[in-house]
Amino acid sequence: MGKRQKRHDAIRKVICENTVRTQRELADLLKAEGFDCTQATISRDVDDLGLVKSQEGFYTPPEELRLARLIAEMVLSVQAACNLVVVKTMPGAAQSVSAALDDVHLAGALGTVAGDDTIMIAAESFEAADRVAAQVNRLRQD
Repeated sequence: MGKRQKRHDAIRKVICENTVRTQRELADLLKAEGFDCTQATISRDVDDLGLVKSQEGFYTPPEELRLARLIAEMVLSVQAACNLVVVKTMPGAAQSVSAALDDVHLAGALGTVAGDDTIMIAAESFEAADRVAAQVNRLRQD
């Protein structure tokens, strides 16, 4: 994997784990990850990755905004059960929501299985299931 791809992966990780409002903040967080970048490099990377500002004013990947919209409109409930998360959706919406969940690679989620109105998310552990459920619920409330 090339240096640019590693930096892009680090940027995705940083913006998913932190509230990043400016390119300066992003540069500082990347430096802590071992990437010393100029503002011009950060600006190009933001464009290359298609990062957008959320309504709250922080950087987010475009697929996360899509997921947030889908969850807000289509998800009825989210509940952790052991190492699984059960997501109930509007009828016919589970496949779309499940694909969007897979696209954002939720930390701790191993994969999803969708029916018509129910999604099962397999998590790495009981604790990971609780975190995944909390992430999905947070998007549902936004």
